[in-house]
Amino acid sequence: MIGKLNHVGVATPSIEESVKLYRDMLGATSIGEKFSMPEQGVWVCFVNLPNAQIELIEPYGEASPIHGFLAKNPKGGQHHVCFEVPDIYAARDEMRAKGATVLGTGEPRMGAHGVPVIFVHPKDMGGVLVELMAEPKAAH
Repeated sequence: MIGKLNHVGVATPSIEESVKLYRDMLGATSIGEKFSMPEQGVWVCFVNLPNAQIELIEPYGEASPIHGFLAKNPKGGQHHVCFEVPDIYAARDEMRAKGATVLGTGEPRMGAHGVPVIFVHPKDMGGVLVELMAEPKAAH
């Protein structure tokens, strides 16, 4: 069921400062533009790597779910890992059948790559928030 690692989500109080870190300290050369996802309460920017991406996420608005994470981790840090799956609905149903908690309503929502995603509670995933996303149609 699990496909390739798509990205690692990193929460940050400032995407601009994080971009400097990945560019200047680590030498990243392919960094996307920052864009908003108000429905998810985040600003997003992708750092493109040869084998995956880093998804930088910053709070957007007062109701952002990232505020709670940053309250516990003021400098930011790893927020989630995201794996591709061939069928998001089958993945959701399989997670539930295995006793895992799918966050939110359980209905997939549109993710930053423009494909449906779900999140699985860290308590069921060894302490790691796991995002499952439908395989993107185009190569990335």
